Amino acid sequence: MTDTAVTTADDNAAEDSAHDVAYSYRPSLLGAAWTFRLTAGGMVWQAGRRNGLTPYRAIRQIRLSYKPVSMQSQRFLTEIWADGAPKLEIVSSSWKSMMEQERQDKPYAVFVAALHRHVAEVAGQGQPPVSYVQGSLPLLYWPGLAVFGGVSLGLAWLTVRALESKASAGAAFIGAFMLLFLWQGGNFFRRNKPGIYSPESLPAGLMPKS
Repeated sequence: MTDTAVTTADDNAAEDSAHDVAYSYRPSLLGAAWTFRLTAGGMVWQAGRRNGLTPYRAIRQIRLSYKPVSMQSQRFLTEIWADGAPKLEIVSSSWKSMMEQERQDKPYAVFVAALHRHVAEVAGQGQPPVSYVQGSLPLLYWPGLAVFGGVSLGLAWLTVRALESKASAGAAFIGAFMLLFLWQGGNFFRRNKPGIYSPESLPAGLMPKS
């Protein structure tokens, strides 16, 4: 009887440990930190004075995207919509000082992957299907891509005109700017193409390499 009780207690502890994955980040330098913890009953979250418990079965949509900022080019975002809860945002970087955002690639990747596993476990148990979407909103993405293409063509034309005018310094400056613009903008649009994904196979372009 004692051995059975000990085994049961150990099994329960192991189950709690498997669920208990935590992540925290600071969305602004002066604001309160956001903290998240995955438990057997759902995702516990806290942002300053606001807090709550969101059951996995209440989650209706998860969106993964790539959101670089001036101080952190490798920045990823997970947005969660659930019944009875505000939209929750999980960011892969955290404010460390006035001039620095710290990358948290590994803990972010571990937490987001674990969240998808828990949500997928309860999917189909008489609950509405969960939407797993990636990238930007189509209404923003496609017009933005058209503008990006137009600006790129304009920069290429200016570079050619500068070369024709034998303004080599100007052509070099515009050409360098164009290459930087193409690299950064192309990376953003490549990663954020709208679509859907499977919770068992998260899009590599929208997850940090941990």
